[in-house]
Amino acid sequence: MSTTPEAAGSLNFIEQIIEKDLAEGKNEGRVQTRFPPEPNGYLHIGHAKSICLNFGLAQKYGGKCNLRMDDTNPVKEDQEYIQAIIEDVRWLGFEWAGLYYASEYFEQLYEWAEQLIRAGKAYVCDLSPEEVAATRGGIKGGTESPYRNRSVEENLDLFRRMRAGEFPNGSRTLRAKIDMSSPNFNLRDPVMYRILHEPHPHVGDKWCIYPMYDWAHGQSDSIERITHSICTLEFENHRPLYDWFIQNLGIYAPRQIEFARLNITYAVMSKRKLLLLVKSGRVDGWDDPRLLTIRGLRRRGYTPEAIRAFCARIGVSRFEGKIDMAWLEDAIREDLNRRAQRRMAVLRPVKLILDNYPEGQVEEFEADNNPEDPSAGRRKIPFSKVLYIEREDFMASPPKDFFRLAPGKEVRLKGAGYFIRCTDYKVGPEGEVTEIHCTYDPATRGGNPPDGRKVKATIHWVSAQHAIDAEVRLYDHLFRVPDPEDVPEGSPDDAWLDNLNPNSLVVLKGCKLEPALANTVVGDRLQFERQGYFCLDSKDSKPGALVFNRTVALRDSWAKATEKAGKKK
Repeated sequence: MSTTPEAAGSLNFIEQIIEKDLAEGKNEGRVQTRFPPEPNGYLHIGHAKSICLNFGLAQKYGGKCNLRMDDTNPVKEDQEYIQAIIEDVRWLGFEWAGLYYASEYFEQLYEWAEQLIRAGKAYVCDLSPEEVAATRGGIKGGTESPYRNRSVEENLDLFRRMRAGEFPNGSRTLRAKIDMSSPNFNLRDPVMYRILHEPHPHVGDKWCIYPMYDWAHGQSDSIERITHSICTLEFENHRPLYDWFIQNLGIYAPRQIEFARLNITYAVMSKRKLLLLVKSGRVDGWDDPRLLTIRGLRRRGYTPEAIRAFCARIGVSRFEGKIDMAWLEDAIREDLNRRAQRRMAVLRPVKLILDNYPEGQVEEFEADNNPEDPSAGRRKIPFSKVLYIEREDFMASPPKDFFRLAPGKEVRLKGAGYFIRCTDYKVGPEGEVTEIHCTYDPATRGGNPPDGRKVKATIHWVSAQHAIDAEVRLYDHLFRVPDPEDVPEGSPDDAWLDNLNPNSLVVLKGCKLEPALANTVVGDRLQFERQGYFCLDSKDSKPGALVFNRTVALRDSWAKATEKAGKKK
């Protein structure tokens, strides 16, 4: 079930909290936020929402926002992801007050861990991960570890030897001593450190014990003197632990606030699922234009302005739901309608010959680059005897409501204005139309026939003599159902993969484009007349072998199909 974003205008609940804190004089009147990704994958549209929220709040209240890598797990993290995160945040249009790494706080975190040990609030435990999970118990509470009451001296000795590298992976952990009977599982003596003999992408081989996220996160916020630590709702049950660590250390206390994470129809947002799609080759890497990763959206032709507008439009709340993909697509349509230059491109070409057009004659017509933006100027489009038109714009035996080209029917040519009438056509050995013959009316140049006659359709075209060839990739929803993860109970873990849309990518070769498109560069956004919005593919396109990606169709075809299906029922 998809949800409709709240109306913009009023303060969201986080802004209300911040304004109340400011009115009460908390945090010396400061607002300090942070965006803290774990560098174990590429950022997606859900992260973009968090980025826009954290940086946006800092901007609104004259504060600062940090970018911090919560790099506590060297096994899954990589410098590639760190660099990509930095680039993606900057591409979205934000600059941080400081770039920090949780790994740079490891020494301070270690000292604080010893402080809790000395206070009798942390202990070294020899239980295996499986035994820890089993002893945490059920609803009624867990069972205390047999190592829970080791002396302070023994715990300090063992913890220091853990750091020195004396013990193998998984043999010991440091756990907080809180409450094994707490109804909140996160307070049942959570693990603070585990032994992991692995190099770290940022600090190298300096450490062989690594802090758990729950231990590092709140203390990193405190070190940076974050005033409002904004997290997604899955961290709500972790907030008591966040507060417990800070209170028992007696350090600066940020305020954790939770909001609903972003879920979008026809997509998955889980890093684990995205990684499976990438590693299994079902998509072309993290920047596949069908993925809602920042890299994928960028390669598909989305603009940072459209993504920011989308995030502002959907707002923030504490209600978990799904945002319809149409909201994201509307945001990019609205942005590109203003900025994209118009061009004519025939994606499934069929040859059309104007039998009465003078042999060898070439005309030029002028057309607006963007009717929404007069400053975009005009361009010249060559016209000649042989044209290419879209195969779907012609039917040999059309139904009654088909108004485009057919034997005996007349249409207008976009940009030139000429009225043309079909007189004949040819078919190939398999019955496909290979050539259309027409006559043109010279008096209709510019689309204003002297006799005042009208036509019901206007079609686009490209001069065959001047056309350039290109490959065009038509991208669509990666999944064929709104909620790909909604699978029958008892299904295999990967059953959601059965919901992949087999038509999410259609590759068209031999497309015919107007010559002005030869000068397209990566970063240009274009509207192919009557087709949709397109951009040059940043990975595969080369001079002389252009590849264009469809960003979005001109209209929401999925909504239309859904509406049709509903009427049939």
